[in-house]
Amino acid sequence: MTGRAYGRGVNSYDLVVVANRLPVSAERLPDGSWAWRRSPGGLVSALDPVLEPESTVWVGWSGVPREDGDSSAPSGLDAPGIGPCALHEVPLTGADVEAFYEGFSNSTLWPLYHDAIATPVYHRHHWTPYVEINQRFAREVAGLAAEGATVWVHDYQLQLLPQMLRERRPDLKIGYFLHIPFPPAELFLQLPWRGEIVTGLLGADLVGFQTPGGAENFRSIAARLLDSERNGPDVVAPDGRTVHVEAYPISIDSAAYDGRARAPRTIERASELRAELGNPKHLLLGVDRLDYTKGIDVRIKAMTELFASGALDPEDTVFVQIATPSRENVEEYQRLRAEIELMLGRALADHGTISARPIHYLYRPLDPDELAAFYRAADLMLVTPYRDGMNLVAKEYVASRVDEDGALVLSEFAGAAVELEDAFLVNPYDAEQVKRVVVEALEAGPSDLRRRMSSMRAQVINHDVARWSQSFLDDLANA
Repeated sequence: MTGRAYGRGVNSYDLVVVANRLPVSAERLPDGSWAWRRSPGGLVSALDPVLEPESTVWVGWSGVPREDGDSSAPSGLDAPGIGPCALHEVPLTGADVEAFYEGFSNSTLWPLYHDAIATPVYHRHHWTPYVEINQRFAREVAGLAAEGATVWVHDYQLQLLPQMLRERRPDLKIGYFLHIPFPPAELFLQLPWRGEIVTGLLGADLVGFQTPGGAENFRSIAARLLDSERNGPDVVAPDGRTVHVEAYPISIDSAAYDGRARAPRTIERASELRAELGNPKHLLLGVDRLDYTKGIDVRIKAMTELFASGALDPEDTVFVQIATPSRENVEEYQRLRAEIELMLGRALADHGTISARPIHYLYRPLDPDELAAFYRAADLMLVTPYRDGMNLVAKEYVASRVDEDGALVLSEFAGAAVELEDAFLVNPYDAEQVKRVVVEALEAGPSDLRRRMSSMRAQVINHDVARWSQSFLDDLANA
């Protein structure tokens, strides 16, 4: 299947952004027609500052499988204002999605790169479509980029793309950024196609990771697998080029979160939320995409045991867990949702009363204004992933605490922990420590909380997403 161009055309874009998904998603309306909506993902917001509508194209999949000859698939991506820049769709069929996305990307790479929390599967019939679809992306990008253009490839679904592009268009300046963790050698070396992945990434001029640890893991693995030389932060590719490898911790639009939190409507809504929840003495919050890496079960277990032991009083403490639906067609995620809802039901049955409901669960995405009100309302934010590339929710909460109060309990295995050193850090595998630190954070004095939050806010405000994207592109230009 060939791509669908919605913009200026062949070999005309100075910046080509490539990701598995386009920055828009299709919504089927009751009358059978389609409407395009801007996607809420962090990558869309992160790249906004560098997307020049006249000279940038975003290449990716629309999110809707397209079968050959299917006339019912959505159209209209070329309508003005649909996306932040020109859009170019790389179509995927249902079989492509099953093997490439749900298969190799999310059943092999995702669990492997997240410390094998779930067991990765290594199926050859998933690997072949992964190669083929990376090649499909390479053909489309090669036909769109202007002479000497910059191409910025994103995330784990497209790790072969840099080298494939290098072979087709050696004139291009190619950058790659991995949004999830990059694992240590003892995990990565399980992958039967480990050499192909490393070679694919080394097709770039600049390879970026969320943390210094991820960058160092890659340097060590590249040197070991390909017998490559190392030169400080650089790795020598098989073709002799020097590839710069560095950490670029992604961030958020800090000013937008700060401004939204200060808005009178947000302040009013935060008070309403506390009132609707019974004006608790302590309001604790969790916000996550529903994923087995996020440690939602950790905090539910911790809260349940704290209520059972009397360390927290269910009459004056409320925990709200917001879970955004994710990969609902994948069996592992269906099972996770059932397990989480069962845990929550038992906890509420054990500790809820006629007058108090200490645990609330919302399984749906919230709009930014409502989320800002929850951030404002919560006394404590629980971010307890078993492994996370960064975790922008932690930064969103910090940016929203404009009064420099509140407490952030943060997993030391989230990439954000490298920057937010003044959070209450925990090992999510240590349930007793999580419980102990939650109580410690709730009992901390105002001066301690202000010192911690002030330091974290300075970090998040000064290192915002515009600085992240610009620093990457500046280093790519100089690579």
